[in-house]
Amino acid sequence: MESSTGNQTMEVLRGQVTGPQENQSSMVRVFISSTFTDMSSERKALLEKAYPEVHAFCRGLGLVFEVVDLRWGIRNITSGDHLASDLFLEQIEACKRRSVGPAFVVLLGNRYGHRALPRLIPEKEFEMLLSKLSKNPEGLKLLNQWFLKDNNAVPPAYTLQPITAHFPHYSDLRPESGPQRDSNVVSWRFTETKLLRLLRTAATEAEADGDITAEQKQNFYRSVTECEIKEGLWKKDGESPALLFIRELARQRLRDGPKRLAKFMDLTADGLLDAEAQELLTGLKLRLYNTSQKILNLHCVELSKGAIDPKRKEHAQYLESLCEQFVSQMKARISRVIESPGGGKQRKTWGSIKEEKEEISEWVLEEVGRHAALSAELCRGLLAREGLLGKLCLAMWESTNAHHGPLVVHGAAGMGKTALLCKLAQEMRNVLEPGAVVVIRLLSACHPLSPDIDHVLRSVTFQICLACGLMPPAPLTANTHVELVRFFQNLLAKVSEQGNTLLILLDSLDQLSEEHHAHKLHWLPTDIPPNVHLVVSTNTNSQVFASLRLKLETLTNFFEVERLSCDEGKEIMDSYMRASQRTLTTEQSDAVLRSFEQTGSPLHLKMILSAAKHWTSLTPLSELCLGANPQEVMSLLLLSLEEKHGKKLVAAALGYIALARAGLLEAELRDVMSLDDDVISEVYRYSLPPNPSVIQLPPLLWARLRRDLGENLEEQWVDGVVMIGFRTRQLCEAVTVCYLTAEHRGQRLRILADYFLGRWSGKLKPLALPALSLLVSDRKVPPQPLWFAPGLANLRKLQELPYHLLHAGLWEELRQNVIGSAEWLYCKSRICGVASVIQDLNQCSQYMDCIETRLVRDALLLIKPSLDFLDGQMDMCLFYTELLGRLLALAPPYPSVIGRLCSQCEEWLLACPEPILVPKCSFLQSPGGALLHTLTGLQRGVVCLDVGLETELMVTGSDDGLVMAWNLADRQLIHTLLGHTAAVLSVKVIDSCVHCLSLAADGSLRRWSLLTGRQLFCIQEAVPVDSSPSSVHLHLSEQKHLVFVYTETQVSVPGLLDLQVRSWRLDSAELLFSISDSRLLILGVLEESVFCLSDGLVRIFHPANGAKTVETRLENSQRSCERTLSIFHIEMDSLDRFLDLQHDDSVLSACISKDSRLLVSGAADHVIRVWSVTTGVLLDSLCGMEAPISSLALCDGFIVSASTAADCIQLWGLKYDARHKPRAHIPTGCPHVALTKDCDMVYYVRQERQREVICWNNHTGSSSDSMAVSGEVCCLELAQHKRLLFCGLKTGTIFIYPLASPQETLCIPPPESLPRVCCMAVGPREKHMAVAYEDSVCLFEITARDSFPTVEGPLKKFPLSLLHSLVSSMALLDDCRLLYGTGCGEVNLHNFTSSSTSSLEPHRTRVTCVTASNWGTHALVGSEDTVQRLWALNPLALDHTMEYKGFFFEGVLSAAFSESDQFVFTGSQDRTVKVWDVATGNLLYVQYVYAAVIKMVTYRNGFVALSQQGHLIKEVFRCPEHISPEYNPLRNVKAQYRVTSREKNQDSIQTSTSDLQSYNPAQFNLNFMSMLKNKPTTTCDIL
Repeated sequence: MESSTGNQTMEVLRGQVTGPQENQSSMVRVFISSTFTDMSSERKALLEKAYPEVHAFCRGLGLVFEVVDLRWGIRNITSGDHLASDLFLEQIEACKRRSVGPAFVVLLGNRYGHRALPRLIPEKEFEMLLSKLSKNPEGLKLLNQWFLKDNNAVPPAYTLQPITAHFPHYSDLRPESGPQRDSNVVSWRFTETKLLRLLRTAATEAEADGDITAEQKQNFYRSVTECEIKEGLWKKDGESPALLFIRELARQRLRDGPKRLAKFMDLTADGLLDAEAQELLTGLKLRLYNTSQKILNLHCVELSKGAIDPKRKEHAQYLESLCEQFVSQMKARISRVIESPGGGKQRKTWGSIKEEKEEISEWVLEEVGRHAALSAELCRGLLAREGLLGKLCLAMWESTNAHHGPLVVHGAAGMGKTALLCKLAQEMRNVLEPGAVVVIRLLSACHPLSPDIDHVLRSVTFQICLACGLMPPAPLTANTHVELVRFFQNLLAKVSEQGNTLLILLDSLDQLSEEHHAHKLHWLPTDIPPNVHLVVSTNTNSQVFASLRLKLETLTNFFEVERLSCDEGKEIMDSYMRASQRTLTTEQSDAVLRSFEQTGSPLHLKMILSAAKHWTSLTPLSELCLGANPQEVMSLLLLSLEEKHGKKLVAAALGYIALARAGLLEAELRDVMSLDDDVISEVYRYSLPPNPSVIQLPPLLWARLRRDLGENLEEQWVDGVVMIGFRTRQLCEAVTVCYLTAEHRGQRLRILADYFLGRWSGKLKPLALPALSLLVSDRKVPPQPLWFAPGLANLRKLQELPYHLLHAGLWEELRQNVIGSAEWLYCKSRICGVASVIQDLNQCSQYMDCIETRLVRDALLLIKPSLDFLDGQMDMCLFYTELLGRLLALAPPYPSVIGRLCSQCEEWLLACPEPILVPKCSFLQSPGGALLHTLTGLQRGVVCLDVGLETELMVTGSDDGLVMAWNLADRQLIHTLLGHTAAVLSVKVIDSCVHCLSLAADGSLRRWSLLTGRQLFCIQEAVPVDSSPSSVHLHLSEQKHLVFVYTETQVSVPGLLDLQVRSWRLDSAELLFSISDSRLLILGVLEESVFCLSDGLVRIFHPANGAKTVETRLENSQRSCERTLSIFHIEMDSLDRFLDLQHDDSVLSACISKDSRLLVSGAADHVIRVWSVTTGVLLDSLCGMEAPISSLALCDGFIVSASTAADCIQLWGLKYDARHKPRAHIPTGCPHVALTKDCDMVYYVRQERQREVICWNNHTGSSSDSMAVSGEVCCLELAQHKRLLFCGLKTGTIFIYPLASPQETLCIPPPESLPRVCCMAVGPREKHMAVAYEDSVCLFEITARDSFPTVEGPLKKFPLSLLHSLVSSMALLDDCRLLYGTGCGEVNLHNFTSSSTSSLEPHRTRVTCVTASNWGTHALVGSEDTVQRLWALNPLALDHTMEYKGFFFEGVLSAAFSESDQFVFTGSQDRTVKVWDVATGNLLYVQYVYAAVIKMVTYRNGFVALSQQGHLIKEVFRCPEHISPEYNPLRNVKAQYRVTSREKNQDSIQTSTSDLQSYNPAQFNLNFMSMLKNKPTTTCDIL
């Protein structure tokens, strides 16, 4: 069984299964069967009491509950078209098909119900019945008058004529037509009675003669109610998914005559009790009693004054009992289905975040099955296009064994491109080998929601991987656009290498959403490998087609779908009508073809035929809906619907469907229309509602309209529920033009917004009706909470509400309920993906001038990589922490939205029932400021870049040999150019951004086309192999079409370089010349002049034209250091330096604006600086690159920056709002730092070997002072309370800076041996400090003289062995004991008082952290490995050994105890902060902070810390008294930990462990370490 299931799954994945797929329903859709009048009280009670309770119950299970009560809200059926019975049966069938639980409910009283005339009688049967009435000429005349033969039916049938054909005022509800209508109604009742009597008489005789069966005869006696019960109860075998309620009336008093009981019993046309109907009812009930005991609910009620009065106690009890039975039995039936092995396990829980992550194959199978079923349906009607199909197949066959481009099918709208691709898929399945994979995606099938290119590529790649046995993309790759595109293109190559045949068909590319600029087709591969075929289709008049023409060089790949011929149209018409069991008269057929010939459009023909199948042979040509084009046919269709159903009803129904973002459920549409006062006023224009206190749109009105719309609407199964939408985009456009003018559009959007807000749920809404001045009623719309139950979200609200609030102009509600709601942001990110939230906010930013919206969006963009890595499985506390850690600094300037968001996050975190760290400052990268965008998708660092200003194209070269072309306007990767095998040294954009050049360390110079991404030529040995970027210059003379390469190589003479110049023609790659000369440093190339520097002498020579070399002495030529950027003025034969720009670190890159007014420089301190060239003033400093800035470009008001140590490119704006500029911080990677406890000040040394300590003010975000020292700084330590800064030097000297008197400096001289200071430690009470030198450890006393601090000593000293490894970390205890660790992992406790030393359990690696608790009871020792130990100090004992094994970088760098010593916080190399319980050693919380934490200090019930990137972290820890045993601290990380503890009263050991959990949210950059090793060049030249 499992094998067959697996084979079937594989067939689906390979695209070999084309039949309809079974849909797993998440709907409970119930049809209510009753008569119009006698059960009205019961139906009203159910509506008011029972349905809402079942609705809420279903929502709590992730189900959608719908009730179809076609008799609600109307007194009788007035249409007169005899379609009601068929309509009711169709709705019952739909309920049974869709419902996962009960689908049918019978409310049966004492009325048998209306016994209608049959609408259709087969030709032979009707003529046989007529023969039985040969002696009744009047009867024959009456029957022939009302039943007319329809020869268009196959086989022919007699059709009952509409009532209005003979009684024109029957459906006329206007008051002025009242008398005529009343007369027509009475006349019809008598006519109907006569017709029924005639047919029953004939049928009785025919049965007696054996001409018909008893069942056929019964069709003339059976009521509509019994037909419904037959369809709903008896048609299906086994236990029926139904409920049955029968109400018997107690014996009535004799004076209760027929008129008094007319509402509850059947009467004849002349007002007498219908005995025949009562007899049939008795038989029906008897059968129900015998066959449906399990579902039977029997009630006996005595009427009061001929009615059921809910105010009477016994009647109220009856109705209450009925509702209770309905609710309890519905709940029981639904629960039974959900809990059954075949129900709950396979069914999706709609909107749930609690269930385990869905298997990849499940949603892929659903997606593949949906498109395959639709494809099979569409290609059934395609009988033409054999020639075009043959051409496509031939093109694929000819390109099978070679690289080729995609095939493009194009044509005008409605020409049948989609059907053609479906037919192509069907044909190729028949000719390809069994193992071949056919992937088809019909992108227009997602209408009205435009499909996102990421979703399309994700589903396609997963299908291919599963079908071919390849590893699917990781979550981060699948959720990152650039990575996903690269994976897709690489996947095609892998499939080709396997030898598998793969056919991908992507229909209607023009229907893609604009997300990621999909219409420009940057994602579409143009070089398809062998055995792989890609066929796409698009509208000829679309942007997509224009993009395809640019990407594909040859026209042989384009295939146009042309108009159909008349013969082809006739063939399609005949096939369609035959499938519908209909035909057309010759005149009708000719009329259809004449209309079709004007366009030759399959869509035009199909729309005509969908109406033509309802024509009878008697339909005159004047009444046919024949338009000259599809738009005209649609207009005629809408007009006919308006005439039949009313313009307001049609306009509202179709308008709401068109406006819905992702389609509408039928129940939603009925509810929304119930809120539309215009619709309700139109419905009850001529009569009052049957129940004025509860007003809803009568479901029958929508059901009739839905039936008449027919194939123009389609049902889409989405996540187990049925959405309704338009089948074609053209109809949606027609509806928009007709019914969605600006006024109506705004009104309907507001109603949709009100509905999804739940504004009128449980409230009374006023309504003005023509017959009343004002009516206040309950519209019975359901509530719309964000969560239906814990962990179960309101998916429909998430999908629809933002769109409708935005476009309805309800922006304040949008800010309150969406943008400014932390719960909303989390809920939608978790359920729909963070990309959908970002898309919502993007749309809001386009319409609203709201900077806060953009800041929230940018914050989510920063969080997105973490969410993507977790595949959306981020819990609420982690999401709120991320949000708060990024937005907190922006709360004061933006209180209305961001301030509100931060307050919500903080309130939730403080009330969280689990351990949690609550941010008190913004320590994660904040949104806003100058940073506009970060381009990702690179594998390694960027060595070089160049920007083409004309088209905003950028080309980058990476140290992994990749050349990438980017569109800066779209911020999209266009091409990845493969060919180089070593680092790319230089790139140039040429030929008006059509081509580019790249020069790499593999020695090759290559030219590429930026239109197609193909290599045009390659010159080998253009430069020496393994050249460095600083030794190579690539220059271009576009006027002469020449390219020059200047190379510096070492020569035998020390200090000299050999300069080699080579030149090639751009068009032919012909080498023109190669010359060499000995020079020193190339300053640069300007036009065709090369500038070289040699000891202050500048040589300017012209190798291209052989002009004379000019030598000039550099004015003001004192040599600049690496931190100075010098700007020169160039004359013909001289250079004059006129500006020196000082930097805090080595200058690595620079560029000048086109107008030479601005200069931008990048340095090793990760800061981008913007300077004025004219004044030399520093205009701005931009932080946030977090890597040395090795490449810069300046164009059109923004800066492009890149680094050899970062796998991203950042775009910066020169104009921005300074209010949301991120707070500056100390430089990244400072080797020595000290932090005050109140986190006001940070003291740091910027680099190793630097002789300066800088004071950083955290409040101002700038350095406030600096302290020069006489030697290289080795360590810093701070006495927090006495405000003393200790600075240890390599010479052994210790400088002491009183922070209260910064101008004063104290000094502890070095020991005689001048050993370096390894580390320092201040005691808890700051009375003593210990200093570890290379050869000894000394104890000093911190005192004061005349209120001025001093340091006395050394008081004590103990030597260190020469073989002893250096002390790496230590903590001084209050009793003068010193706990220290060494570089080899030794841990010792030295007592200065007794001069004794105890050895503690060593670590395997260097001890990195020794921290004593605030009260001196414990100490934590951590090392570079996975182990950290918590020691009890009084008496000395090892309490806990905590081992934490993550993905990488396990070592502990810093630690701090909480004020109460209850918890210990650790900062680790794995970029996390962990919280441990001191008493038990248990891990309580893990938080990812995106950088290693190098310093921690106790802060209240938390800590302040510094990250390796220089960010200040301030957090408080909140821990409840009781923690749930189910709590897992590793739920957001992939790690394991083990704690080995000592029992307090015994020597035995207790061990607790954790299992491997989900992966760290952002540990995804495996190239990070290799990037850190790349030291950027320190040379920056600029001309």
